[in-house]
Amino acid sequence: MTSQPEVPGAAAVYLFREETTEDNLRLFSIYERIKILNVRGKEYGNVELPFYHGSVFTSVDDIQGRTIHPDGTVISFNGKPYEAQIERSQGNKVAAKVFTLPDVEVGSIIEYRYKLHYSDSILHPPQWYIQSSLWTRKAHYLWKPFNLSGRTIVTGARGDYISTLYWNPILPAGVEVKQTKVPGSLGLAEQTVLELNVSDIPPAPHDSFMPPVTSLTYRVLFYYSSHRSSEEFWREEGKYWAIDKNKFIGPGPVVTAVTQNLISASDTQDQMLRKIYAAVMQLENTSFAPAKSVVSSPKGPKEIHSTDDVWNQKYGTNDQLTGLFIAMARAAGMKAYYASVTQRDHNLFAKEYLTLSQLNGNLAIVTVDGKERFFDPGARFCPYGHLVWQQTKTAGIRQTENGTDFVQTPVEASDFSRIQRVANLTLDNSGNVTGTIDMTFMGYANLGWRQSTLTKGAASLEPALQNSVEHLIPHSLVPKLVSIQKLDDYEQPLTVRFEVTGSLGSSTGKRLLIPIDIFQSGSTPTFTSEKRDIPVYFQYSRTNQDAVRINFPSSFSIEALPASDRSNLRKAIAYDMQTESTATSVTVHRDYILGEIYFKTEEYADLRSFYSKFENKDQETVVLTTTPAAAKPASAGN
Repeated sequence: MTSQPEVPGAAAVYLFREETTEDNLRLFSIYERIKILNVRGKEYGNVELPFYHGSVFTSVDDIQGRTIHPDGTVISFNGKPYEAQIERSQGNKVAAKVFTLPDVEVGSIIEYRYKLHYSDSILHPPQWYIQSSLWTRKAHYLWKPFNLSGRTIVTGARGDYISTLYWNPILPAGVEVKQTKVPGSLGLAEQTVLELNVSDIPPAPHDSFMPPVTSLTYRVLFYYSSHRSSEEFWREEGKYWAIDKNKFIGPGPVVTAVTQNLISASDTQDQMLRKIYAAVMQLENTSFAPAKSVVSSPKGPKEIHSTDDVWNQKYGTNDQLTGLFIAMARAAGMKAYYASVTQRDHNLFAKEYLTLSQLNGNLAIVTVDGKERFFDPGARFCPYGHLVWQQTKTAGIRQTENGTDFVQTPVEASDFSRIQRVANLTLDNSGNVTGTIDMTFMGYANLGWRQSTLTKGAASLEPALQNSVEHLIPHSLVPKLVSIQKLDDYEQPLTVRFEVTGSLGSSTGKRLLIPIDIFQSGSTPTFTSEKRDIPVYFQYSRTNQDAVRINFPSSFSIEALPASDRSNLRKAIAYDMQTESTATSVTVHRDYILGEIYFKTEEYADLRSFYSKFENKDQETVVLTTTPAAAKPASAGN
């Protein structure tokens, strides 16, 4: 076997996967067998087995592995896996057992198995994610859940009686979870067994501009519940969720006193809330702390039980800071509510999935001058009155005056997130270029840059910006970053200036061909496939505006200048390029406005055609020619 016909060029293929969960033993057992098909597949010999410290999963052990060569030679893994921190989540250390299988080569079969233990104090139902990055020939999943009808009473965190087992399946046609009863013996109660067998499962979808991939893949998500219906679950769990949030929010005496000193009786509600938002934004957001500081920071062990604690300690996680903002708004006499949503970068909210664990984002809703507005104080550098894109156009639950309800968050307008790029270049007689590039980032365009300074350190910003521009403009131009302004002012655009030197265009005889928009000259087609089976899903609406002026000496003249063009795809996307010239300059203004973020598969052909048209327009060139020097007058004879 050297390939998987359904996936030409695949690096590897799962020959078999197996996952067994035994609740009575608090144990997951996992086995994987992989065939290496080409050189890229050798990377699968580097194995990471993630788990959590101090949370659900307590340890990974009984790790075994081996490499089987095509000639039948077996090389066992005899090393010792080491532990490495690979991520950090909600205050827990997310670690992995890491090891490398020996002598992996093309044609090898690698296999490994391990056991994952979790805390005795909880029940943790499995989540079977059927699709992976590889084709799966066969897989087997089995779960032996806790006996809910036995002598032992199972209760939830509030002491409620757990009586029901549910699952939420997304599976191929004709495939289903089988539930059987195994008779008890030797005084043991009968055992429920849930089992799933699948074969020839394609890799998880992977394409540019995809909807949240986790919501598209084959999976079965299990959960225990004390509720008998979806309506009962969200009503009852929402009630306790709201009470729990209010216990933390308050406001307490510290927050109340601080708020009263911060605001003025003459302030409008908007003015009061802006002062409160700014005060919260000044506190340290530990959710954005660099990974190293999680372990070394002396602030880590301190516990926070209320918004008073957050203010006193001058730091908190994103959800704690959101709670503080709501507390201060309430202390100012305003109606303010907490909301939890599903961030749409990986998942979509599903009412039929009866668990609060799908709600991984938090925000505030405040009534300002009679109208409810949404805020994201837990997202460092997010402007007042806006949400990070992951929390726009999504859903979840919220507090209300009378309890809880479902919530739909608004979408940002296309002019909120903008990039303005202005190049002013001068070409000399030799074809050399000098000039400047000014870039202005607004909305989500600057939020990513600003937040990167928190997670990667401030020193990382300059080389990242430099690298981004180097990849954006023609390689013959050399940019040099000279200034970054308003980096810490989240209410203002982030502005960056580059000085540029080098050469521009290509010459053919007396002609010089110059790209009409240097910011688009190196771009590649956005949509190359003629057909697409997955909807197109952009992260957020946006506006990109380019202005490029190229000044040249009088020894050049314009032979050809691309015509102006304006087009749109319904009301979803607009494109506008305007060109103008003088005797010694060419100027182009290019606007691209993305107004909608979701396009159905049946709309793909029109979308691709529209992009192809304006992207071809972007690649047009200005043709300059050398003007012959005027003949010198003949000198008079003697």
